[in-house]
Amino acid sequence: MFSFKILKRSKKSRARLGVISTPHGEVETPSFIPVATRATVRTLDSDEIAEVGSQMLIANTYHLMVAPGEKTVQKGGGVHGYMHWKKPLMTDSGGFQVFSLGFGRDHGVGKILKDEKDRHIEGGAQPVSVKITEEGAHFRSPIDGKEHFLSPKVSVGIQEKLGADIIFAFDECPSPLANEEYMRRSLEKTHRWAQESLDARKNAKKQAMYGIAQGGAFRHLRKESARAIGSMEGFEGFGFGGEFGYDKKQLGRGIAEVVDELPEGKPRHVLGIGHPEDFPIIAKSGGDTFDCIAPTHYARRGVIFTSKGRIDLRKPRFLKDWKPLDSACKCMICKNYSRSYVSHLLRGHEITGLKLATYHNLFFFNALAATMRKRIKNGDI
Repeated sequence: MFSFKILKRSKKSRARLGVISTPHGEVETPSFIPVATRATVRTLDSDEIAEVGSQMLIANTYHLMVAPGEKTVQKGGGVHGYMHWKKPLMTDSGGFQVFSLGFGRDHGVGKILKDEKDRHIEGGAQPVSVKITEEGAHFRSPIDGKEHFLSPKVSVGIQEKLGADIIFAFDECPSPLANEEYMRRSLEKTHRWAQESLDARKNAKKQAMYGIAQGGAFRHLRKESARAIGSMEGFEGFGFGGEFGYDKKQLGRGIAEVVDELPEGKPRHVLGIGHPEDFPIIAKSGGDTFDCIAPTHYARRGVIFTSKGRIDLRKPRFLKDWKPLDSACKCMICKNYSRSYVSHLLRGHEITGLKLATYHNLFFFNALAATMRKRIKNGDI
């Protein structure tokens, strides 16, 4: 039911064209994957998400576990039926929440640091709100304070109920502030959890599973992790993400170093990276799919992605701008609405403004990915 076929390999880089086949259809790669955290891309319905060219979505295991609960989603037909999404779907494992609700919240940092900082989290340290053990991670629900536990077996069980085409092994997503001692311990745990995730599978015929390589900013640990995860039998693909350095050159090198340690014939998903300027870097470095909250996150803050860069439609000057959001864009929003109108809606905090901005941004990202595939096909990348 799941397969990956490489159609063309670039002679200029590690880029390649491919097709991922799943029970819910095919995905042409390289491809941008929109984030549907709670089984929704905010402000759009599922038909609109498909209209803008989205081939596959990635939903969040932790958040769906907390609300409405995996059993409710399963009763609704899995995530596909629950949100009326007819195309391929991924679910992450909840490993990212081990970081984001733990050390990420404690220190106010994201997975990617903007500059070098003291890596002061030592081996054995624990975040305030998440307890990480050798067996898994204990969370407190941000909704009602109820305690939740995720382990490889629990995460895989939840993901099987959610019913995605591609699921991820449970991992510890470490803080970028972790020192090498902490990272080494974390890596050993993640590798053990990867095998436990494989052992916990019950729907291998219906769902593909990706293993996740970690290692943070420590290049030797990243490569070691990729070799370890890549050598495990049973994974249909692989994911990796996190800290790749502080500039785009380091990003490309970091991705390439991981890719070179993974089996060449299986798909690679780059987790949480995907601004427009990253697209060619990811493709040239060997990434096949990649997800990022940027198009929807920025849209809700009035920022529009265009062929000439970003614009902030909340600024008053755009009320006198009658051009489309992007003159080079062929989306429905650019065909029918002016910058002035969308600016007016956003400045007035109208929900319609958020919807129009989100629709355009997702269309822009998907069109950019399609153009990139065309450039690989033509031998330009």
